[in-house]
Amino acid sequence: MTKIRDILIESNPWWKTSFTLEYKERDIYHQISKFLTTKQIIALTGLRRVGKTTLLFKIIQDHIQKKFDPKNILYFSFDEFRETEIRDILTEYEQLMERTIENQPYLLILDEIQKVENWEEQLKRLYDTHGKHIKIIISGSESLFIKKRSKETLSGRIFEFKIESLSFKEYLRFKNRNLQHINLYEKELAALFKEYVHTQGFPELVDIKEKEIIKKYLKESIVEKVIYRDIPRLFKIKDISLLESLLNIIMEEPGQLIEFSALSQELHLSRQTLSTYLRYLEESFLIRKLYNHSRSRRKVERKLKKYYPAIPSADLLYKEDSVSQSKVFETILVNQLNAEYFWRDSYQNEVDIIRINKKIEPIEIKYGKIETKSLLKFMEKFHVDTGYIISSNKEETYKINNKHIQIIPAYEFLLHEKNLEK
Repeated sequence: MTKIRDILIESNPWWKTSFTLEYKERDIYHQISKFLTTKQIIALTGLRRVGKTTLLFKIIQDHIQKKFDPKNILYFSFDEFRETEIRDILTEYEQLMERTIENQPYLLILDEIQKVENWEEQLKRLYDTHGKHIKIIISGSESLFIKKRSKETLSGRIFEFKIESLSFKEYLRFKNRNLQHINLYEKELAALFKEYVHTQGFPELVDIKEKEIIKKYLKESIVEKVIYRDIPRLFKIKDISLLESLLNIIMEEPGQLIEFSALSQELHLSRQTLSTYLRYLEESFLIRKLYNHSRSRRKVERKLKKYYPAIPSADLLYKEDSVSQSKVFETILVNQLNAEYFWRDSYQNEVDIIRINKKIEPIEIKYGKIETKSLLKFMEKFHVDTGYIISSNKEETYKINNKHIQIIPAYEFLLHEKNLEK
């Protein structure tokens, strides 16, 4: 327990001195802050290195600034303490502070909680016993509900927020570039967008330009740690190399339609195992699954799905040929727009993103040559008047058969607030 005590003192500097945090504004924080006064547990999930821990410290800083007793704020990371129970942390805290967690407001922040065995049951007991005066905030590098029983155990007790990598607007904020008048800064924004694509929106890479550093960071600090540390800790996987091979296929060829029979034969996996591995990768935020849009929900489930990586392969990221750059361009936009649907018909007409808000918005992504055939086919079939083409640098508006197609550069599209709404 001595080691836990040492870590507690080291991890909670606000107990002894003033606390300052170097923080750049994240849009998601405004959403999270609205729920900090509720009884429910707040859960932050997302891929490694997207900034979850910084947001946790921002919550701590705000509480202290609002005159919350700093000694009643407890932060602990389970990154290297998988065998430790939550109760052990609280007991050590009570002994250290010579107080009991009763009858006062407390803020309890537990980082990387998914690494603790039966964390759901432990958290449920704590919430049911002390939830009236302890605000509990947790984080995890996988979906905390990757196991079905987790969601069932904490039903009604938890609000989950997925933390994404930086949006392009946030990236500019982190770079201290206030380029509000897009028309005046087209060249600068195009160059910054290219830098942004190379960093993939990871906060720690914002000011890094060296290719080898970025490639090593993406591979070793994110992908390999999820594949070789996070997923094996949760699930019994006989051959991790097969899981890695599956991920590499998606990272090298983003946006491919996966036909289970063919791919399972290629990897020498059963269809069931392939499906399970894809789910592990998806719930660990390493890949994104898109459904083929249809008016029928049954058809949506039955049709082939598209898969995109959260991060293209490091080698693909820096290839100079137009095909590779097009794949990277498409991937960053699919991820930034939180795409859930695409469209493809039996004649192989295809639209990259179908966004469904109050109305249907078809979006094509074209790094090079502009084509409108598939977009128009979709618009005619589903009676949509306006469609979008996100380009690398072209801006224009077409009117074809009473249909409007707006061609917008990626940097401009991402900087418009309305285009970031799901």
